[in-house]
Amino acid sequence: MSKLGNILHPERFQGAKKTDRYFEGWYFKMVSRDERHTVALIPGVSVNRDDPHAFLQVFLSRREPDGTSLSTRYLRFPMDRFTYEPQGFAIAIGTSAFTKEAVTLDLSDASFMLRGTVAFSDMVPIRKTLWMPNIMGFFGYFTFMECYHGVISMTHRLHGSLELNGECIDFEGGKGYIEKDWGRSFPRAYVWMQSNHFADPGTSLMFSYADIPFLGMHFKGLIANLLLAGKEYRFATYNFSRVLREAVRDGAVSYRLRKGRYLLEVEASSDRQIGLASPRDGRMVEQIKEGLSGTIRIRLYRGKTLLIDDVGRHAGIEIMTRNREDA
Repeated sequence: MSKLGNILHPERFQGAKKTDRYFEGWYFKMVSRDERHTVALIPGVSVNRDDPHAFLQVFLSRREPDGTSLSTRYLRFPMDRFTYEPQGFAIAIGTSAFTKEAVTLDLSDASFMLRGTVAFSDMVPIRKTLWMPNIMGFFGYFTFMECYHGVISMTHRLHGSLELNGECIDFEGGKGYIEKDWGRSFPRAYVWMQSNHFADPGTSLMFSYADIPFLGMHFKGLIANLLLAGKEYRFATYNFSRVLREAVRDGAVSYRLRKGRYLLEVEASSDRQIGLASPRDGRMVEQIKEGLSGTIRIRLYRGKTLLIDDVGRHAGIEIMTRNREDA
């Protein structure tokens, strides 16, 4: 398995030679067609000398008459229960399997059960070039970054169902999204958001603005990828996009981004979040807050022409403004 092959295919397992201070995790988000249920699955590995293990985080969001309920599970597995396909994207943790084509779950303990298969179709990968081999652009070629990010599918269709504690959740005709992270630690401060539930069913947005360590310094790194009417609009540090305005407050953020003639305005809010484990030096000892029921309003202009003004639902939103102390 070549290093270039991994760069071009970030969905593959990247950590085959890692022995310490390393994590890798995939993020599968699935929303049922009736939009009552959102399930986010985060399979991954925590490679370190103190507490090496594989894990599967399950993040559940359910729309209730009086609001949205959130719950999570962090399931641990011995490292030898994690397997992967070296030449492609296929991983397994215990008896659960994850590929670009489907997820198959077989999870249970004394108080929790989640089983079933959900398949994917009509996946929409991001645009790639030699300059932009993955969503990180030319930064994806560097070998010393603290955290790497990959987008596997901006949006796709779901087929199948899951049984959750005896209840059947029908995902037939629902929508999904897949990305991943790997490296040593999450950024010490960042904003991340994603939605593909806009009025136009083909619209999808992922956004990340993070404090990036680089050669002993830090810089603000931007990646915003907007899929609109089959065309991709990317605003990123590596293609000389600029952040003209940033406003961050409890549970809400807004940005104004510029790239050439294009201006993108993003306003996001999330009123309910729950804690998820996150990595520091490969150990899953930090905690982030994420919601799955937020909203993201986007307005894209070309010159003075408004191309879209839309609001995304079921948005995953993380706002991490507390700077952790580096070890």
